[in-house]
Amino acid sequence: MPGPGTLALLHTSPAHIPVFDALRDEFHPVLRLRHLVAEDLLARARVEGPDAVTGDVRAALDRAVAEGAGAVLCTCSTIGAVAEAAGAGVPVLRVDRPMAAAAVAVGPRVVVLATVESTLAPTVALVEEEARRAGRPADVRTFLVDGAFARFEAGDTHGCARLVAKAADAVTVADVIVLAQASMAPAQHLTTTAVPVLASPRPGLAAGADALHRR
Repeated sequence: MPGPGTLALLHTSPAHIPVFDALRDEFHPVLRLRHLVAEDLLARARVEGPDAVTGDVRAALDRAVAEGAGAVLCTCSTIGAVAEAAGAGVPVLRVDRPMAAAAVAVGPRVVVLATVESTLAPTVALVEEEARRAGRPADVRTFLVDGAFARFEAGDTHGCARLVAKAADAVTVADVIVLAQASMAPAQHLTTTAVPVLASPRPGLAAGADALHRR
């Protein structure tokens, strides 16, 4: 059973586990992680809306705390706001908040790319919230990368990344491009655009580690 020095990660896909384990190994080698996967949360949120899974998200957070987690990082952008608002007695963070803060620091013209439509509204709201927090303007545009999530679900993560990178390279007017979902991060290294392309896993995990160590 994990102890209070453990960061629990709430995922909606098991594909995120090796991604965050690799980041831990490279940047936070002493950090203890516990992965909780609830694929049904995203499936339901895509159909019924994020608020529909509030109770189940809270139950997942309670489970993580009961098993000894000192902080929880939600890696799903669709349900991130729900997780943050749930409250669990320990810090609960959404993986994309540090990315959003970094985006508005780059410039006001922010393009959000996503592979599932349910992620667009929560990500736009987050970017606008971080812009208000920083006292900066934000002109946010969105683009849904058709077909990319189907490839991700089929296990073709590289094919998903190629489609996302192609969409990023097609953006012509932007100060920064945000990859809304953690699953899109591999595309960051395939793009050729001169526009900065931001992904959430690395800064999100760093924020989770920091929250855990400040307890």
